[in-house]
Amino acid sequence: MNRLPALFISHGGGPWPWIPEAKLEYPETVKILAEIGKSYQPSAILMVSAHWEEREFNVATTTNYETEYDYGGFPPHTYTIKYPAKNAQTITNRIVELLAKGSVGFVKNSHKGLDHGAFVPLHLMYPAANIPVAQISIKKNYSPEEHFKIGELLAPLRAENVLIIGSGLSYHNMRGFNSSEGGRVAETFGGWLTSTIEERDFSKRKKELLDWANAPSARLAHPREDHLIPLMVVAGAASFDPGSRFILDNALGVKMESFIFQDTFS
Repeated sequence: MNRLPALFISHGGGPWPWIPEAKLEYPETVKILAEIGKSYQPSAILMVSAHWEEREFNVATTTNYETEYDYGGFPPHTYTIKYPAKNAQTITNRIVELLAKGSVGFVKNSHKGLDHGAFVPLHLMYPAANIPVAQISIKKNYSPEEHFKIGELLAPLRAENVLIIGSGLSYHNMRGFNSSEGGRVAETFGGWLTSTIEERDFSKRKKELLDWANAPSARLAHPREDHLIPLMVVAGAASFDPGSRFILDNALGVKMESFIFQDTFS
């Protein structure tokens, strides 16, 4: 059975693709996400953004998404960006069904738009905004176990031509950007993260990811793990499929990594 890959994308800072100088920071992200968009034409996308967190899991039921400018201090033109994607209603209903079967508590959210953790990678992959998008929030408790379970419950979507994307950052310590110490921390934690994701033994990979806070430099890389938690959903949805790093960029003095989990037999 063919399954689409599951992706964890480091989405970068704010609306950087619309800022020429900032765009130079992420050449591999620009290039490879465009290639991914050409390689895969899913029926729908399920987006899990680090910038949408709620007290309990939320499923977006918005019909036509507004673009959310959840950033500040950027040029005026970055507040006129539009990514007019529609909700993948059929997949949204399927998500509700899968979560209910798994006895996971959630609420429907009819007003959520697309924040920059969502529309930045989507624009780079599918600039025409012609693929419908479903969304599920992360939960404010940041429980790796709960988010991994969500991913496992949603794993069947990959065989239903749905591309599952978690959007966050492999390193997210605002005090560490543009510093040699931040660069060292990002390299140490990123090295652990890459080797863990590449682990082919699913049970071992799952155990190590759930215990991420005890990894080398973990809390220096993620004092607050909102930008790491979408990876737990993606890793759960990956199931037994191994992962690998498919993008490595240097942003603001630190390594920024993205990962792909895929069925090597497809």
